[in-house]
Amino acid sequence: MCWASRLLTSARRDMTSQLDTLNIEEPDQLLPYLRARGLIASDEAPAFHTLSGGVSNRTVRVGRQNGADWVIKQALAKLRVQVDWFSDPTRIRRETAGLRWLGRIIPGHVPEFIFEDAKSNILAMTAIPQPHENWKAVLLKGQTEGRLAQSFGGLLAKIHSAAADYPQLADEFAERRFFEELRLEPYYGYTATQVPEAAPFLTELIEATRARRLALVHGDYSPKNVLIHQDRLIILDYEVIHFGDPAFDIGFSLTHFLSKAHHLPARRESFLDLARHYWRAYHNNLTAPLRESTRAFAVKHSLACMLARVAGRSPLEYLDASERQRQKRIVLELMPQDLCEVPSLIDAFGAELKRVNE
Repeated sequence: MCWASRLLTSARRDMTSQLDTLNIEEPDQLLPYLRARGLIASDEAPAFHTLSGGVSNRTVRVGRQNGADWVIKQALAKLRVQVDWFSDPTRIRRETAGLRWLGRIIPGHVPEFIFEDAKSNILAMTAIPQPHENWKAVLLKGQTEGRLAQSFGGLLAKIHSAAADYPQLADEFAERRFFEELRLEPYYGYTATQVPEAAPFLTELIEATRARRLALVHGDYSPKNVLIHQDRLIILDYEVIHFGDPAFDIGFSLTHFLSKAHHLPARRESFLDLARHYWRAYHNNLTAPLRESTRAFAVKHSLACMLARVAGRSPLEYLDASERQRQKRIVLELMPQDLCEVPSLIDAFGAELKRVNE
């Protein structure tokens, strides 16, 4: 290990050790914290339930006695994955800004802000009432509803088009450090080291992504971060929101539909159709200037993300080893092809899945 790498590793370890000692997943720490800051009454005894599923935050649901439950998030410096993966936990401030802005852009489709504690890297928001379902869990049951995919695409088009009404977003979200730490490096950069034959494609895409500053980008637009409540999609997790390349969101999200088409062969055509519904709704609701500039790069990001989710720092947990190898082979076969349209990519991926399974 070179001296520069040793210094970087040491700095990252220091970042982890210097975090505030408060751990919101420990009720005997969280309860006095809330009481001492006057966030709840001194005699209130809320119920705490640790929420699972995320790797970059501690997340706890707070059951309030008045029924107005909260969700509290605390950003981690070292993410909960098998390989070393670090990110500055002050990104919680970026998530707070994202929550507040998306409340204006897609009202009714995000929780409401409650409080922020920047010192302890904490954000609190309203909890989505029960009953609700996580869309990823619903999809993994093989339940595919085109109207939900259409809503998902339409909401993303509103986010990407928002700068037309709010030009200040370009400056508000100009900082892209967290997107680099949590997306470009672990997904594209790391994958390039693991799959050398894809390195030129990924390296070129990284540079193009850095240069493209076109729209507000969610950065984590995935069914995992969507709750379904009263037939409405609630969009969560905004810690890597930034002003950049909107095509990244398309590639990141399409990857989930296409990977599930791979994973659940009995429902393959339904998932491919879901991807088509999603793309049409997004494309048809996007502002005209973005529509043309997004198409080809959406294909590139889809291929890159599909590869990253089997060879990057955060592989899809529901794909087994053989599925990961198969998806890797298919993506590497598609990368050199002249696929400039998302519908063509969906068709080509489906055809490859059929071919390798015949």
